[in-house]
Amino acid sequence: MGVLKVLEQNGIPIDYIVGTSMGSVVGALYSAGYSPREIEQIVIQPEFQYWVSGKQPADRTFNYLTADPNPSSLHVGLAVDSSFRTRVTPNLINDVNLNFVLAKMLAPAGAISGYNFDKLFVPFRCLAAEVFTRNQVIQREGSISDAVRNSMAVPLVFRPIRNPDGRYLFDGGIYNNFPTDVMRSEFKPDVIIGVNVGDVAYKKYPFGKDDELLLGSIVFLGADVADTLAVGKNGVFIQPDLEGFGATDFARVRELIDLGEKAATAKLPQALQRIQRRQDTLELAKRRQGFQQQAPQPRFARVGVQGLNDQQAAFVRRFFRRDGSTYTIDDIEEGYYRLAADDFFRNVYPRIRYDRTSEGYVFQVDARQNNNLSGEVGFVLSSRPIDNFYLGLEYRYLRRFLYQASASVNIGRFYNAARGSFRINVPARYSYYLEPTIIYNQWNYQKTGGLLGRDVVSTQVRQQDLKAGVQLGFSPNYRSRILLEGAWFTRQDEYANVNEISNTDRLDETDFTGYTAAAQFARNSLNRKQYATSGRRAVFTTRLVYGREQLTPGTTSLIEEERERYLRWLQIRAFTEQFFPLKNEKQSWGYFGEVMISGQPRFYNYRSSVTAAPIFAPLPDSRTLFLENYRSARYVAAGLRFNQGVIGKLEWRTEAYVHVRHQPLRMGDNQEAERNGRFSVERPRLTASTGLVYQTPVGPLAVHVIHYDDSAKRWGVFGHIGYLLFQSRALE
Repeated sequence: MGVLKVLEQNGIPIDYIVGTSMGSVVGALYSAGYSPREIEQIVIQPEFQYWVSGKQPADRTFNYLTADPNPSSLHVGLAVDSSFRTRVTPNLINDVNLNFVLAKMLAPAGAISGYNFDKLFVPFRCLAAEVFTRNQVIQREGSISDAVRNSMAVPLVFRPIRNPDGRYLFDGGIYNNFPTDVMRSEFKPDVIIGVNVGDVAYKKYPFGKDDELLLGSIVFLGADVADTLAVGKNGVFIQPDLEGFGATDFARVRELIDLGEKAATAKLPQALQRIQRRQDTLELAKRRQGFQQQAPQPRFARVGVQGLNDQQAAFVRRFFRRDGSTYTIDDIEEGYYRLAADDFFRNVYPRIRYDRTSEGYVFQVDARQNNNLSGEVGFVLSSRPIDNFYLGLEYRYLRRFLYQASASVNIGRFYNAARGSFRINVPARYSYYLEPTIIYNQWNYQKTGGLLGRDVVSTQVRQQDLKAGVQLGFSPNYRSRILLEGAWFTRQDEYANVNEISNTDRLDETDFTGYTAAAQFARNSLNRKQYATSGRRAVFTTRLVYGREQLTPGTTSLIEEERERYLRWLQIRAFTEQFFPLKNEKQSWGYFGEVMISGQPRFYNYRSSVTAAPIFAPLPDSRTLFLENYRSARYVAAGLRFNQGVIGKLEWRTEAYVHVRHQPLRMGDNQEAERNGRFSVERPRLTASTGLVYQTPVGPLAVHVIHYDDSAKRWGVFGHIGYLLFQSRALE
């Protein structure tokens, strides 16, 4: 668009456009009536990076289908048909955002032109390649967004789309990277201005940058090289200096625009000499405005679905809500992103076409099902013996509703877990799901590093819990989720009541079994599931607990006989964190806040009361340590985080937190739990961490120096690779 801007500013008329690959995107937007300045504003905005990189924007993701973060680092999708034949889904750029934006931005011009590319603001041609017959395809009519999307289906980068005629087409640059011949045959122009950005010849081998450039360059190894004489004797050849740029360097779009302007300015005297006719800029702006005003109102008469059977199509249509007889563009966009929230519909493709009979647009969705079987694998290796392996499997089946059966396991010395669920997804005005779930957790603090520098009571702890229940979840808007839960649970804690034990001692055991009900509101737009640097997460949970406490005394207990009683309480937790990236995007600041108010009563002894209490766990490794000063029924906490980019994906991260416990427990003379006065608040306790984090393909590689304000652990150096994440406990 840098070249287009220079040409327009100097009154050089643009009568026809032929484009391929990324040139087809810019050419289509210009032919659709967007000015060079408008196109520039589109591609330099932050949202453009989401479109072309496949990253999910924070304001266009639904959480009602999204499970809580798990430690997986590899996700593999398989499509299994009725004959048990499998197909692996290639890991290409997610095109959900790009497809919808192209359809929405180019729909008005398509309606105005009647889907004839000769009747656009500027007549347009777009090239694609049909790889099976090895033929070039010149696109002259039909959906403009389809044509553009075909032309930019770069092999190994963007997936091809299935066209209405059933064909898959690829990037037109495969067979014709500089289509001056198409310009001559289609439009017979007097002068051709050729802008070559498709192939780059380096003056010397790019040592030090070859690895970085290889992926972006290999897709063009088979492409034709531009002929500088192809523009003809009276033509103008413009070649921006793109040395050092790859084919997917979308993040450097500002630099590319400047290089285009520079190259066009250098050839401007030649262009002005060879092109005598001038285009008045005011008249051009008036004509552009007149073209745009012909666009029909953005109302949608209906939603159509292809690629699925009737029952499945009905499921998809129910994602689209409307008030009255028509849909608005917001209704269409929300329904589209609700549908695309699950990678079961990873190949969803949108089309917008104007229907003159109904005087409204038709939104057509190609929603071919995909990834009905998927697997996830993750691991964490640590400087302490808390290594863990994670494996998850999920199978999905679509008929009237979308059914999902999933199972996962965590295996390690310190932590073991298993989870199984069966979810029924129901599309409605506010889509919701019903999910019976069973979860098992086991924590063994006896295996987290021995007794060096730590009290025995902090290491001789084993915990396990089992919960079986039903969740009802729905997403009222983007990024938000409301959960209602009812469940049966049982929890078992084993612990010592004294600081010194022998091999013959038997631990106390407290079993707590009962029922719980909870309501939760959660919103999550963090950019990472661990060590985030942007976005926000907020969780508010209210929980009712009713159950039976049963104490089986061990040899370290002053209580000699078994005891049991029934307890009930209400628990409220509010949590929020947010990050604010600075303008240079190398730094970000964040804040953290948490409030826990629990009516959990005292259990039979101090140790069981502390072991069962809610946990303040501000750092990734906090859950792997049994710290008494971080366990309390009531506390408030606040913290600050700072992240500084060092080089590449290496970051320096510093965090500091203060938390205060209300009415903290202490051990009485007979091992019972005692509280301080009603208004008793202990001194603030400081937690701090500083270290380096490197984002690897399998998760973060991190090394931290950490301070905890607890006698069991004051200072330490902790390192890990992989996501150090755990399932929630039964009553969290």
